Amino acid sequence: MEGKSEDIENVARMIKEAGMVVALTGAGISTESGIPDFRSPGGLWTKYDPSIYATYESFVNDPSKFWELAAELNPMIENTQPNPAHYALSELEMLGKCKAVITQNIDNLHQRAGSTDVLELHGTYRTGTCLSCRTEHSFEEMREKGLKGEIPSCNLCGGVIKPDVILFGEPLRADVLHRSIELASACDLMLAVGCGLEVYPAASLPGYVKRSGGKLVFVNVTRTAFDDMADVVLVGKAGEVLPEIVRSFRSILDRPAD
Repeated sequence: MEGKSEDIENVARMIKEAGMVVALTGAGISTESGIPDFRSPGGLWTKYDPSIYATYESFVNDPSKFWELAAELNPMIENTQPNPAHYALSELEMLGKCKAVITQNIDNLHQRAGSTDVLELHGTYRTGTCLSCRTEHSFEEMREKGLKGEIPSCNLCGGVIKPDVILFGEPLRADVLHRSIELASACDLMLAVGCGLEVYPAASLPGYVKRSGGKLVFVNVTRTAFDDMADVVLVGKAGEVLPEIVRSFRSILDRPAD
């Protein structure tokens, strides 16, 4: 891990002093659980052209392409476990410091680790909606039909069910985006973990933090083009860095007051 122990303690003190802390997470937090970054070399987008398999228009025209992709992706996600970084953010919530997690990931790992207020900017694969009658469907309903090689259809009207992931060309849910902006604007500290800040509108959220006078901490395995924005940059695996921050924060809490 690049970054001295004093940097870890500095971040722990920033957490202690902050009235509101929020986390922003990207693909980098889940790669340590075994979910590959779609955009990296060898990622899913090198095998499945997103313009064919993952746009809203392509789904409406031929949903079978999406379900071909999902047949590989869903089992990978289902069999993946949260890693120490997910649990560290959950622990910060338990300690009364992490107000919410804003994530670009669709893998449900934050919820499984115990975080209770998770804003999924890019949606979730755990639910689906009928494109015809808008009836909501569970993952189990979709999976049952998908395992048979069928395109999941609505039990009520027979319409095509679309999982509630945000596809290319599809707008983000306005309520989720608006609350994310509100949290970014109101927080005293944002922990941006595993984010390359290349995908908008998520990449714009740290800007709201800085414009409102909040502080930024970046945690990534490599440096990014946006590190100059951050008050502290910690280069290392999220699963190693975040638990160290939480341990340091607990240590500060346990110290007798001056």
